[in-house]
Amino acid sequence: MDRLSSTFQALADPTRRAILARLALGETSVGELAAPFDMSQPAVSKHLKVLERSGLISRSRDAQTRPCRLEPQALKSVDEWLEDYRRLWEARLDRLEAYLAKVQHRVAKPRRKTRPQHHASKLPAPTGRKKS
Repeated sequence: MDRLSSTFQALADPTRRAILARLALGETSVGELAAPFDMSQPAVSKHLKVLERSGLISRSRDAQTRPCRLEPQALKSVDEWLEDYRRLWEARLDRLEAYLAKVQHRVAKPRRKTRPQHHASKLPAPTGRKKS
């Protein structure tokens, strides 16, 4: 599996995204990472292995603990991949904005009021006298 696919696979799970959000605050132990989740420490360790294989985190050994840290450069490939789509959608939204401005300008432009034209043959000629 290529690195980008591996990264997206790791990011697909909400538990792993929550772990990454916690690690964005700083390095922490597996036990501290497992605490807020309603799952066993071995289950959390499986999530950490997926994150580690994708390069999103790294783990080291410090005496009895294995601190984990976020590896933000792994997200660079995702950001680069998304950049093409970001430019595409920004260009589309810019065109939409320009179109809407053009339409609003047309609607907001005051139109000339024209008097209704009455045909002489259909209306009686004004006499200036009141009928009694």
